[in-house]
Parts: sequence; C-alpha cells; structure tokens
Amino acid sequence: MKKAIRVIISGGGTGGHIFPAVAIANALKRADPDTEILFVGATGRMEMEKIPAAGYKIIGLDIQGFQRNSLLKNVFLPFKLFKSVLKARSIIKDFKPDVVVGVGGYASGPLLYAAGQMNIPYLIQEQNSYAGITNKWLGKKAERICVAFDGMQKFFPADKIIKTGNPIRREAVEIANLRFSAAELLSLSPRKKTILVTGGSLGAGTLNKSMLAGIDKIIKADVQLIWQTGKFYYSFVKEQMEGRNTENIKVLEFLYRMELAYAASDVIISRAGAGTIAELCFIKKPVILVPSPNVAEDHQTKNAMALVQNGAAILVADTIAEKELVDIALSLVNNPEKCNELSENIGKLALANADEIIASEVFKLANKN
Repeated sequence: MKKAIRVIISGGGTGGHIFPAVAIANALKRADPDTEILFVGATGRMEMEKIPAAGYKIIGLDIQGFQRNSLLKNVFLPFKLFKSVLKARSIIKDFKPDVVVGVGGYASGPLLYAAGQMNIPYLIQEQNSYAGITNKWLGKKAERICVAFDGMQKFFPADKIIKTGNPIRREAVEIANLRFSAAELLSLSPRKKTILVTGGSLGAGTLNKSMLAGIDKIIKADVQLIWQTGKFYYSFVKEQMEGRNTENIKVLEFLYRMELAYAASDVIISRAGAGTIAELCFIKKPVILVPSPNVAEDHQTKNAMALVQNGAAILVADTIAEKELVDIALSLVNNPEKCNELSENIGKLALANADEIIASEVFKLANKN
C-alpha cells in the first residue's frame, strides 16, 4: 500500500502569504486526502488564527522580520533566528516531512534553512516579480522554485524555475452572472457605476486618506463606492463620513464575500500584492494599482509595473494618490473604451490552476525522494 506523504508548509505574516498557502494545502488534500500537512508560522501573526480556521494544524516560531524603521527592535533578531532554526529542526525531526514548502513570510526562512541542513527537499513559492533576499539565498538549495512572473532567472537558477502563477482563493473569483445579486446583497444599484477600494485585511492608510480627500467628488458624480477600510481605519473613516450623503457608499471593515465586491464593481482600486494581482487577473476588471512603499525591495511597484507594461493596469504612486487618485478613478469609470482595453489585457495574464500545478510538483519531489 502506498504511504501517504507528509508536507510542512511554512510562511505567513499577511493574508497575501496565507491564502496561497491554504490553497496549496487544499490542492494536496484534493489530490490525495491522506496527505498529512503541518503549517509552521510566526507566533502572534495572522496565520496562527487563520490556518486553524481553515482546518489545519500550525506551530509558531518566535521570529520577526528586520525592522527598517527602528534598529533598536532588531537587537534580539539574531537570537530569535538561532532559536527559530533550532525549533524548526525539532519540528522537522518530530513530523518527518517528505517535502517542505515555503510561501514567504518570517517563518519560512528558518524552516527552509533547517530543511536544507537536514537534507529534506524543499520547494519555494515566490509570489513577487522581484525576489526577496531570503528567497534568493534559499533558492540555491531548493529543488523547485514556483514563480508567477517572467524573468525570474535574474534571481534563481533557471533549471529550478517553473512558472505556475500564484494560487488564488477560488471562491473569490467566481463572479460570473453575479452582478445583480451582488449589488442587491450590498444594497447598491447594479445600474450605477461602482468603484471598489480594497487595501487588504489590515487596510491601507493611503487608500483611505485618498478616498476621504475626494469623497465629495464621488458623491457629486453619483458613483457608488464599496470601501473596504481594514480594521485599523474603520472607526476613523466612519467618523469622517458622518453628516455626508452615504446612500451610494458602503464602508466596510472587511469583505467576507470578496466575490460580491468584485462582481458589483466596474473599477477596482487596490494595493499591488502578488496574491491580489493574481485574483485581479481572473476578475478581468479595470484596475488602478497604488503600490505600498512599505514593503521589502519595493516589490509591489515591480509587481504593478509587470501589469502596466502589458497595458493591463494603471499605476498611481503612493506619493500622489491623495491628490490625484479619485480624479483618475472617476475619469476611468466614465471611459468605457479604456475600461474594455484594461479588462482584456489583464485577463490575458491570468494563470489557471496554480495550486494544483504546485501540488503536483510537491508530489513529484516526495516520490523522487
């Protein structure tokens, strides 16, 4: 009888790392329900809640990222790294994985490093168009590197690269024939032009400030707005909106049914995280990307440029967003030719079944070893 394979999936820190990780785990389980999966994340981070909610076991490492804005906070980083590698070795020894998968985020570095030391084959899922320092270093010993963008041989050995795309939340992109029911559930009109603004689960300060700066123009234009603020900004935005006509504006802390927001919208304003971009390619709606400047190696700008160079998105720099974003969005929502062009071009960049292709590579590595 064939032995079930055992897989550790490591990484997290943000929804952008967690959603693909769960998608890969689900694809492994669909292919072989006997597959045993353990997640390793960073203690105190979002994955410690989200992964158990998705039905998987997770162990946390006491690890943090390098803090660029406060060198003092990095004093304990070497000790935490050393301690995390020791704990990662212990986890690997106890669980005995056939393969380890790294999806990025703080916990993935110590776990993959320990796997390499212990001769456990590992696969890296690099989401971004610009690889981070840790993944570039770990890529030397990786068996396989699954990427979403062209030109990644700049960062990794070409013979290890496979272009798979980024795994997406399948339920979030199933929007066919949903516009009318989505608008009804959101208490909006399906016949009015609608802009969706989303800054991810935690929200994006620049996007919220930009919307507040131009909210009177949106109200005057009689354009509907689905505005996901994130939990840090929700109360502040609600306060600022008091006394205004909010009939066309839905301010939400979090979008639990992303497919409804996508289906009801005509133009989408978003940050440029790799996971979000992967979903937007499937949605095939006109997109304005405002890359976050607060990420390592400015990779969101590089992700956005990969779309802009294909005529598949409009980029608005974070520094000018507060002044110009709303004007650009209103101009786009009233320009059907430009909207059609952007929709057509972004749809061409969608890569289907990334989760299943990555799962297949995991099985190949397990069976090879």
